[in-house]
Amino acid sequence: MVFFITSSRVTKFRSNIKQKIEDDFKEGGQRNWIQVLCNGGMATQLAVFYILDAGCGEKPIDFIQDFRSSWLALGILGAFSCCNGDTWASEIGTVMGSTQPYLITSFRKVPRGTNGGVSPIGLLVSFVGGLVVGVAYYLTIIYMVDPSWLGSSPSQWPVIPICGVSGLAGSIIDSVLGATVQYSGFDESKKVVVSQPGPGVKHISGRKVLDNDSVNLLSSIITGLITSKMASYVWSL
Repeated sequence: MVFFITSSRVTKFRSNIKQKIEDDFKEGGQRNWIQVLCNGGMATQLAVFYILDAGCGEKPIDFIQDFRSSWLALGILGAFSCCNGDTWASEIGTVMGSTQPYLITSFRKVPRGTNGGVSPIGLLVSFVGGLVVGVAYYLTIIYMVDPSWLGSSPSQWPVIPICGVSGLAGSIIDSVLGATVQYSGFDESKKVVVSQPGPGVKHISGRKVLDNDSVNLLSSIITGLITSKMASYVWSL
C-alpha cells in the first residue's frame, strides 16, 4: 500500500513540466496492466511463496531461527524498495534541480528524461523512497507480530537502512540497464526524448533491446535477490 500510494502521488508531481519533456506522458500518471505486472510481479511471486512457506501472519526477521521466511520477506522488500526508489527518482529527479542529468555509464550530460540519466537529487530521493518502504515494514512488524516473538528475535530496525540502500541500488541498476539496453533518442521536431528510433530522431544512448517495463522487471528481480543476500549478512553480524 505504501508503494502504491507514494508512487502514485509522485507520478503526479509537477506533471505540467513532465508533459513538456516526456513523449509518452499520460495525464494523471495512469499505468496499464503490463506496467503494474512488471513493477509488482517479483514481489507478488515471492509473497505467494512466503504464504505457502510461512503462512499469512507476519514474522520477525531472524535469519538464524527462520531463514526461509526472512529471506523471502527481504526479497519482497527489496523488490518494492527498488520500484519505489526508481519511481521517485524518475518522477521527482527529472523535474527538480536546474542542471541536466548525467548518463550513468559515461557521465556526459544528457537531456532530461533520458533512460540512464542520473542526478544527485534523483539518487537522493531513490534512497528516501526505499527508506519509506523500510519504515512501513518496520512498523508492521512492531505492531502486528506477537511481542513474545519479538522478545526472542534480533533487532528489527536494520530493515530501514537496508531498504534505503535497496532503493538506491535498484535505481542505479535500472539506470545502468536503461543506458545500455534501452534506446533513448531526441526528437528534433517535438523537442522531447523518445524510446523509438525514427526520422528526425537523434540517438542519445542505449540499444533497442528492452523496453522500460522489461527494465523495471529485471531491476526488481536483481535488487530483490541482492537485498536478501545483503540482509542475511547484516543480521548475522
